[in-house]
Amino acid sequence: MTSAVETCVACARDLIERHPKRLTAALLLGGTGATFAVANLAPDAAELPVRTVVESIALPGVAQDDSVAALPQIPLYRSEQTRSTDTADSLLKRLGVFDAAAAAFLRSNAQVQQVLLGRAGRNVTAEVDSHQALLSLTARWSPQDDGTFKRLRIRREGKGFTAQLETLPLVASTRLGSGTIQTSLFAATDDAGLPDTIAVQMAEIFSGDIDFHRALRKGDHFSVVYETLEGDGEPLRTGRVLSAEFVNAGKAHQAMWFREPAAAGAAPRGGYYTLEGESLRRAFLASPMEFSRVSSGFKMRFHPILQTWKAHLGVDYAAATGTPVRTVGDGVVDFAGVQNGFGNVVMVKHRNNQMTVYAHLSRINVKKGQSVSQGQNIGAVGATGWATGPHLHFEFRINGVHHDPLTIARQSEAVPVTASAKPLFDKTASEVRAHLAAAAQIGSATAE
Repeated sequence: MTSAVETCVACARDLIERHPKRLTAALLLGGTGATFAVANLAPDAAELPVRTVVESIALPGVAQDDSVAALPQIPLYRSEQTRSTDTADSLLKRLGVFDAAAAAFLRSNAQVQQVLLGRAGRNVTAEVDSHQALLSLTARWSPQDDGTFKRLRIRREGKGFTAQLETLPLVASTRLGSGTIQTSLFAATDDAGLPDTIAVQMAEIFSGDIDFHRALRKGDHFSVVYETLEGDGEPLRTGRVLSAEFVNAGKAHQAMWFREPAAAGAAPRGGYYTLEGESLRRAFLASPMEFSRVSSGFKMRFHPILQTWKAHLGVDYAAATGTPVRTVGDGVVDFAGVQNGFGNVVMVKHRNNQMTVYAHLSRINVKKGQSVSQGQNIGAVGATGWATGPHLHFEFRINGVHHDPLTIARQSEAVPVTASAKPLFDKTASEVRAHLAAAAQIGSATAE
């Protein structure tokens, strides 16, 4: 054993003498054994020769060209909505396009000037190259409720551009939504991401059962299924509310759109019904305006001009001058003109000796003897006659006797689905219940 140790020590000494800079040795001696740790016996890197090797490497699929133009072009897309103040330069800048030739084309092209620049609400998508030069620009909009939309396409062709205007059919899709009233119906639909037209339609649908001017409560909630009309997959118009549920003061009101099959020689009749089959179209709407505030009800009040207590035989709705006024029911215009304290006034005669009065109008849109249908515009809010400010004075008379207009709509009759259409209606109503339940779950999931 001793001779083996002596031999190892001799070997270590020989290594140290030959590699004094790079050898680290630790000798642990004890008892009858020995352990050596030896590291880094390689030559010093600073003493090694250096040689530079240059070699070309070919990349598959890429042209051997130093120019950026040789690389594959990746088009980029950006969408915006046009504004009434848009010029060619401002529109292209918002779209991330920096192309003098494209701007010059937009300024000079007659179609672009006529239907795009200065027109608000067009959906525009630009396709650009890596240099932010315009490759194509597409604008879509639906100017009329006729089931079609317009599409303007501008494309780069060689060194110039071309423009093409097309008329194409809209495609209907179904969407769901729900919300909870905190302050107003419009605020709730905004929070739920629903268009304002959906709020207006819901107010119209339930106008015979819910007074949206004064009966809404915080915590009321709604679910709605509605159509969106799309062009090239982009929503361009809001369609009809297909079904809705509105819970007001704890009471649920439901509605669905249903069109009865056409009888021989007759046009199909469509309208909103409860899910039990009762029509929601009553003889009279609850209000002569879509949205406003009741400023004075059907009661005794201190007259602001006569300065005396007097029975107020109608309802006053506070609204801005020019706010549209509609007739609450079908009828014939009995009077349209100026009458004493009423100022500009329209009186509509309905069946069963019923009459409605619309006073203090800023303008009148109908004539005496003209037939009008429920919801038709007959004038606008004003402050003519004995009025201290812009508002609508509305009256309801039966056989010449004044009645509270706010109670008339709820008392007017409704028409049920015909017996022949009831089986189809019940099948449709079952599907509607499932759709409304799905819409309500969307609101619950969002709240959580």
